[in-house]
Amino acid sequence: MTTDTPAFTPAALQHLLKTGDGPRLLDVRTSGEFEAGHIPGAYNVPLDTLREHRMELGRHLDEDVVLVCRSGARATQAEEALADAGLPNLRVLDGGMMAWEAAGAPVNRGRRRWELERQVRLVAGSIVLVSGVVGFFVHGVHLIGTAVGAGLTFAALSNTCAMGMLLSKLPYNRGPRTDVRTVISSLRNGS
Repeated sequence: MTTDTPAFTPAALQHLLKTGDGPRLLDVRTSGEFEAGHIPGAYNVPLDTLREHRMELGRHLDEDVVLVCRSGARATQAEEALADAGLPNLRVLDGGMMAWEAAGAPVNRGRRRWELERQVRLVAGSIVLVSGVVGFFVHGVHLIGTAVGAGLTFAALSNTCAMGMLLSKLPYNRGPRTDVRTVISSLRNGS
C-alpha cells in the first residue's frame, strides 16, 4: 500500500514543536542509531519492532504521528505498515535525520556510530575489492564481487537492504534494547 502523504519538512516539524502542537515522533532506526542522535522527544521503535507490534502500537497512537529514520526510506516502510494497521494521520519527515541535522535543528546526542549506509558501503566495497584482487590469482573469485553488485542493485530497486539488516544485528549497532511495552507506557503517559 502506498500512501499519498505530502512531504513533511524539518522546518514544518520545528514549527509544530515550538508551538507546543508537536506530533508524536516515532524514530524507526535501530536503537544504536537512535542512541547516537535523535530528535528530542522522539520514541525509538525500530522498524522490525514496529512491524511486529503495529496493531498494539496503533491502539496508542491516536494523535498525529511523524515517522523518522536516517533518510526517509525506513520511515516510509513504517508508514505503510501502520497505515495497513488502520492508523491515520501519519507523516514521514522528509529527508529524515540527515535533513533535520542539515537544518540545524536540535539533536540529543549519545555515543557516535557509523551510519548503517556507511557500514554497507565499507563491507560491500571491501568484498568487491578483495574478490577483484584475489580473482587475479584464483579463477572464479571475482564472481563474489558480481554477487555483491547484484545484491546492491536489488537493494536499490526494492528499497530494502539485506546487508544493512544483517549489520544492524551486530553488537556495534545495538543500543539499549527497545521494549515495546515501555514505549507504549510512555506513549500513554505522554512522557
